[in-house]
Amino acid sequence: MLDIRQLQYFVTVAEEEHVGRAAERLHISQSPLSRQIAQLEEKLGLTLFERSQQRIRLTRDGRTFLAEAQAFLLHATRLEALAKRLGRGDEGGLCIGYVENAMHAGVLPAGLRALRAARPNVHVALHSLYSSEQLEGLRQRSLDIALVCDPPAADDPDLERARVLSDPMMLALPEGHPLCAAKTLQPADLAGLEWIAVRHHETGEHHHNFVAACVRSGFTPHIKMEASEPVTALSLVAAGLGVAMVQQGLQHQAPPGVALRELPWFEYRAPLWAAWHRINLRPLVATFRATLLELAATTS
Repeated sequence: MLDIRQLQYFVTVAEEEHVGRAAERLHISQSPLSRQIAQLEEKLGLTLFERSQQRIRLTRDGRTFLAEAQAFLLHATRLEALAKRLGRGDEGGLCIGYVENAMHAGVLPAGLRALRAARPNVHVALHSLYSSEQLEGLRQRSLDIALVCDPPAADDPDLERARVLSDPMMLALPEGHPLCAAKTLQPADLAGLEWIAVRHHETGEHHHNFVAACVRSGFTPHIKMEASEPVTALSLVAAGLGVAMVQQGLQHQAPPGVALRELPWFEYRAPLWAAWHRINLRPLVATFRATLLELAATTS
């Protein structure tokens, strides 16, 4: 294996064509420098210099070797600089998992915008996955950050989590519904409506919590239809098939034919959590995690 220090010595001597001047540039004495060059020639089995009392010159093979050595050292310098940028988190790749609400509520786009402004050379790969799939991805180290509605347990031995959003709910009504004209809405107004429930593939507990929150608020939703995604529920509302409750972050996704009303007294919130592996040596992951938590603090 070539010694980078010996290559640097060789290039300096070749550039100066004088051992004394090269030694001054390298801040070493001449004798050790001459020994290092001789050791390099011996290791290579190649005569690099023609030596005389007056000067030292490259051989033909030495000139060929010099060009390659200079290119090698330049690449080594660039590689060192790249490693330092990776160490600071200025470059590299980030694999992020997310549930759709992270996109609809603006959490993920805002985080990526902040990351891009601070570190424009970072490559990001996004993966839309169920929460359970994301948590497994964190354990297998195929994901760096997960944005989930179902977080890992607080005492999980491998994963950590932090809430980044508690999205209030809004009532979605078909345009022209009698309640659209009401100045305020009370729980009793919602009791006799036909509801479209959102029951995610993985969030049966959230469905039960939602129904329990309705009961605590003073009404029981009469569920006539179920949708697997809130955007689908909004389309069904637009078709006049019932009313639904969707998170506030989806208000800009509502199709024509849907009227949205705030319900300040309704306590249920759609949660969004960030999760990551407890053991992670990559500064870039910590940087993006901090960005998400800062955004959560400013919007809470």
